Amino acid sequence: MSSTVDLKQIGRLIDVSAVRTDVTIDEIDKMVEVAKKFDCICAFAMPSFTDYLIEQLKANEVSNTFVGGVVGFPSGADTTEIKVLAAKQLLEKGCSELDMVVNVGALKSNRDQTFKDDIKAVVEAAGNTPVKTILEISYLTDDEIKRGSTLAVEAGASFVKTGTGWGPKPTTVEVIKLIKSTIGDSAKIKAAGGVRDLDTLLAMVEEGCSRFGIGIRSAISIFEEAYRREGIELTISDENTSETDRY
Repeated sequence: MSSTVDLKQIGRLIDVSAVRTDVTIDEIDKMVEVAKKFDCICAFAMPSFTDYLIEQLKANEVSNTFVGGVVGFPSGADTTEIKVLAAKQLLEKGCSELDMVVNVGALKSNRDQTFKDDIKAVVEAAGNTPVKTILEISYLTDDEIKRGSTLAVEAGASFVKTGTGWGPKPTTVEVIKLIKSTIGDSAKIKAAGGVRDLDTLLAMVEEGCSRFGIGIRSAISIFEEAYRREGIELTISDENTSETDRY
């Protein structure tokens, strides 16, 4: 499946993350190791650990992996002012991308202007830094996904992202198809939440998804499978990662 993907370069599609409530320093260290080994395009920690993540990437000479920051995570219900402040602080720390949870309640309440203005304020604060808007599709109908995707693009989002990974339902290939049919090439698509095997990732690439937010445990499994298909046996210890994988 998917002749368009070089499995040995699959890290360039993956934002590896450690963004659960119970993430430890050990897990962030493991994320740095994985990011270096597989040349992941971006790495995310919760804001309180972002400085540490940046320091460790530098200390381990991980030069090709950006650091991303999460804004309004995971509920999206912060005030716009707080989101803007968080965005500015994360940029000052050295983040090269921002993943922002949208105001889900505003979208579901048909308060489209409020929803759009919230995104636009963060996009403007970010300047030239890409902003990925997290729709949290677990809580949305298909019509709300389409409307939210359209509004996010109109507000200047660089990516429409499916979820935080904290929601009750996984992202599916059908969701990627729905978003792609709605926004076309006007923004990129990032899948997160439930992408836990290589075949799912490749199927989503075929439908127009160009980035994936994947927690450490699932990322390790995907990398092992990708290399195995290339005839390279690879086993990575994940003893420092917790049982529940999110994002």
